[in-house]
Amino acid sequence: MSLRIVVSSVSSDAHMWNLVYLQLLLEESGHEVTNLGVCPPDGTVMDACRGADRPDLLVLSTVNGHGHLDGLRLIRALRRDPELAALPVVIGGKLGVRGADAEEGRRLLDAGFDAVFNESEQPAGRTLAAFGDYLAGLAQATAVREPLTAGVPR
Repeated sequence: MSLRIVVSSVSSDAHMWNLVYLQLLLEESGHEVTNLGVCPPDGTVMDACRGADRPDLLVLSTVNGHGHLDGLRLIRALRRDPELAALPVVIGGKLGVRGADAEEGRRLLDAGFDAVFNESEQPAGRTLAAFGDYLAGLAQATAVREPLTAGVPR
């Protein structure tokens, strides 16, 4: 099942290579990807997730270590917005500047992220594998829901 995915950094993160890597990885897996690039304001991310082309998933990737701050602010805004409150949203990468901090991941989950992939908490390579497992589960869940509306006259 192909998903529509928006990939973005957080507003303070100017690293692009992680976003390009994710975009290529996701497209090679058959997904349709919109890459918002670096340092997008929260409003830009939210606008990209609204309307007729609403994605199946928002993926936030961060390298600068401020994902725990910017991610919290953005997920709170997304969850307050009635149109975006149920959108699956994940965050991953270097989420903090202090090294491994499980508390940061818990705060992000408690605030409304569906999954957190904190590279400082998992062995090398496991973060990306866990993300792949999450995608497979989401694609399967999305495929189960789609036939319910397929072919229904409007």
